[in-house]
Amino acid sequence: MNIVMIGAGYVGLTTGACLARLGHLVTCIEADPRRLLPLRAGEIPIYEPGLSDLVHACRQTGNLQFADPDTPALPEADVVMIAVGTPSDDDGDIDLRQVHAAARHIAPRLRSGAVVAIKSTVVAGTARGVAEIIAEVRGKNDIPVVSNPEFLREGSALADFLRADRVVVGADDERAAKVMEDLYAPLTTQGVPYVRTGTVDAELIKYAANACLALRIGFVNELADLCEAAGGDIRAVSHGMGMDNRIGPRFLQAGPGFGGSCFPKDTRAYAATGRRLGVRQTVVESLIAANETRKEALAQRIVDALSGRRRARVAVLGLAFKAGTDDVRDSAALTIIPALQAAGIQVVAHDPKARDQAAPHLPGTELADCPYAAAEGADAIVILTEWEDYRRLDLTRLARRMKGTQVFDYRNLLCPDRAARAGLTCIGIGRPAPGKDAQQATGAAPAQPRTHHGTRWVEVAASPS
Repeated sequence: MNIVMIGAGYVGLTTGACLARLGHLVTCIEADPRRLLPLRAGEIPIYEPGLSDLVHACRQTGNLQFADPDTPALPEADVVMIAVGTPSDDDGDIDLRQVHAAARHIAPRLRSGAVVAIKSTVVAGTARGVAEIIAEVRGKNDIPVVSNPEFLREGSALADFLRADRVVVGADDERAAKVMEDLYAPLTTQGVPYVRTGTVDAELIKYAANACLALRIGFVNELADLCEAAGGDIRAVSHGMGMDNRIGPRFLQAGPGFGGSCFPKDTRAYAATGRRLGVRQTVVESLIAANETRKEALAQRIVDALSGRRRARVAVLGLAFKAGTDDVRDSAALTIIPALQAAGIQVVAHDPKARDQAAPHLPGTELADCPYAAAEGADAIVILTEWEDYRRLDLTRLARRMKGTQVFDYRNLLCPDRAARAGLTCIGIGRPAPGKDAQQATGAAPAQPRTHHGTRWVEVAASPS
């Protein structure tokens, strides 16, 4: 099939490359020449594992090309996908101006019967509104519009597309539904489930899924605070809880709060939709506030620990909102670092992939080339992103570079015992503070959580050693 992708950002570029990998002929339209020219030269503007190689391979086969908005590919398209930005407005709702502008641009150029699929994350009712815009521009109602939300996680997007949990298509038109079934046949014949709904249902599925996942993260972070207060260990508690088949183990890792391009924006839009329709989503509204408060509270822990030290210096390891991506949108670092600086603390930071993306957002922050350089003379280290580079740190080498001994491990990457052997005090999330848990008070060794399988007891590692 001939596919035109409107927008070559993260979603458009990744989806376009994957569709080309399935054998479709894909043209990605990029209006900004500052992005289009590098793409045509083979330069990929984002970091996503495997994406650069996939784009190169699909260009070599001729299945993927990049064009400006006046491309002749539009009149030949069977399906046109809209994958433009939908930024938040001041109320948390999304700004649909780019979606509407794309609809107006393509409307007079489409052949009768082509299908328009909205890939951008949009609020309920958007597909129907876009269909009205296209019909008004064309003067006839011959272009069906479907909702086809994406479920790509940064860091694993190619697998999420090619081995998807499901494909969701919302179509209010039977012929359009059949076209979309044909489009995704290379996946569904391999066993990927296909979910057909109406357009409004598909739009709500996307927001409901992300809100539910964000709620799991918010819940486990509050549970981590309870574990700290009670003297428990979130790693043992979340492991035991996640073994319940009704719950499962995913998204139960405590940390500094969620960030990125999806969860913060989508939960705000979900809540805003509820307010607009007169059915407030109070649970999600509370989650949004708690997520921001958490980042501020974790920053305050560091400030309190370093109070009284003149010209304190902190090394922050991790600027991306999670490992596997260079995305810094709503990352914990963008809240925690300014809070430390406002308290008079000097900050030097490191990230293996997100340095260039973070730099414009962190004025006054020194950026180091490696974790050990960042640790030089530091009173404390803060781990904010779960990169494997940090899990495998040489803690003895790190300790020698530092002036202080505290490591605020906000991803629970490090083994506290291993850190102690290197002369460091590891302060994690959701586990007793060093020297304050009941087991240490009685002189007993802390127990590892264990799982019984038949006649075997299996130790569940609380943290890698």
